[in-house]
Amino acid sequence: MADSVIEHVVVPGTFDPVTFGHLDVIRRARRLFPRVTVGVAASVGKNGVGPTFSLDERVRMLLEALELEGISERVDVRPFSGLLVAFCQEVGAGGVVKGLRAMTDFEYELQQADLNSQLAPQMESIFVMSNPKYGYVSSSIVRELASLGSDVSFLVPKNVAAELARHFSA
Repeated sequence: MADSVIEHVVVPGTFDPVTFGHLDVIRRARRLFPRVTVGVAASVGKNGVGPTFSLDERVRMLLEALELEGISERVDVRPFSGLLVAFCQEVGAGGVVKGLRAMTDFEYELQQADLNSQLAPQMESIFVMSNPKYGYVSSSIVRELASLGSDVSFLVPKNVAAELARHFSA
């Protein structure tokens, strides 16, 4: 059987909220592959704590951010729950693209990639290194700064900054 070219990849995440770092990974995946699906995970969250924003809110903010940043063409956004490999199979993707900020990201993502390889050997894991200007950005840092009343507009698109301000002022 001949090797095939990957035409479609998934960029997964909880996007709680989407940051400029996430958008950079999506932009780069779009440059590398003809079709990109961003999978927004329902996820109970890390450490058993649920997401700050509902799944519908996260999908809406991501769609708006992609439009604002001019990277919505050839990018589909879909919510999912359950196994990532099952979602990839459902949408017909041949690979998963993940951004790596630091060695700790690599260790975690390598474990996930190894597990995914056991579950779906045909699925490729593709890692892209974080742009250095986004290497320190995480959704949890953004949420923490916003909860303390800080301006986060240098970390997230303006629609997301407005949602965070609204959420934490309520």
